[in-house]
Amino acid sequence: MKYFLIAGEASGDLLGASLMKGILAKDPQAEFNYWGGDEMEKVAPGLRVHYKNNSIMGFVEVLLNIRTIKQNMNLCKSQILDFRPDVLVLIDYPGFNMRMAAHGKLHGIKTCYFIAPKIWAWNEKRGYKLEQYVDLLLLIFPFETNYFKKWKVKSVYTGNPLFEQLRAFKADENFLQKNQFNNKPIIALLPGSRKQEIKRMLPNMVRLAERYPEYRFLVAGSPGLEADFYTPFLNPNVQLLFNCTRDILAHAEAAVVCSGTASLETGFMGVPHVVGYVAQRLTYIIGRMVVKVKYASLVNLNLGREAVKELIQDDYNMEVLQKEFEAILIGGTKRQQILKDYEELFALFQTGKAAENAAEEIKKLISA
Repeated sequence: MKYFLIAGEASGDLLGASLMKGILAKDPQAEFNYWGGDEMEKVAPGLRVHYKNNSIMGFVEVLLNIRTIKQNMNLCKSQILDFRPDVLVLIDYPGFNMRMAAHGKLHGIKTCYFIAPKIWAWNEKRGYKLEQYVDLLLLIFPFETNYFKKWKVKSVYTGNPLFEQLRAFKADENFLQKNQFNNKPIIALLPGSRKQEIKRMLPNMVRLAERYPEYRFLVAGSPGLEADFYTPFLNPNVQLLFNCTRDILAHAEAAVVCSGTASLETGFMGVPHVVGYVAQRLTYIIGRMVVKVKYASLVNLNLGREAVKELIQDDYNMEVLQKEFEAILIGGTKRQQILKDYEELFALFQTGKAAENAAEEIKKLISA
């Protein structure tokens, strides 16, 4: 069978890679074309466009790059038709992928959406488009199951592949020694995967590091960016590392993380963390008007309460960041409660073989 997958960011690339492995377990002769990244390319050939060439976020940023976005959409549409897949698999990234869903429906291509658009957070009208254009919706968050019952689109909760990967991850025993980190505890810094995010998040992370010379702060670099981009932000106590985010988290005492999938990943790794997010001012104002959910972190959304502290926009300042950071260190006032909350989080995601579950549902869709 032929599969065309579209992932538009680093988190989608990870989930896409996991799904591709699940598909290959069910269909060893599977042929892929995809928009994705390095992780998907490790699984199988077929990369058409890397997500770093199509990664634009925020209301204002989208308007400023509208011509490039349209060009990328037209390119993707033509590639889909040239490949003529048995199924089009869309991975998150709704601003782009909902248009590809409509394109697939127009041309009679079965369409599966893996990682539902977050219409429970904002832009609920997309639910009607899901009903119109999507044949199968695969859910990876437990709380979504009840929400999507209100929409006339077939939806199935398959579990979360990242949970299984991260809970089973075996850290490199020589990681600290190889990088000469033996003398200081590690703090993980995950400032995001896009340039806009990193420019807004990383400076305060580095300022925090200046106040704690007894720790070694490690920045998990985005695989879609070059080291030179990070250099102006760093200092002697902050080191940039690529392709080892999980090892960084596995050895970290605590973390400061950009809101998004990274927060859930950090929670899955059992690392107490503070979540931050800063948007372009106009984007933030618009977001305040349209976003409906109470929390930004997926840890908090799945638990239904603020288990990890969220510092959004103006709250992401040095005074508050330092206070909340100290609270999650060993001996801190909030650390034990966060670790207890993580146990509840883990219980929610215990489904087993999530990627193969998703692949089985896709197989059923193709055969229907």
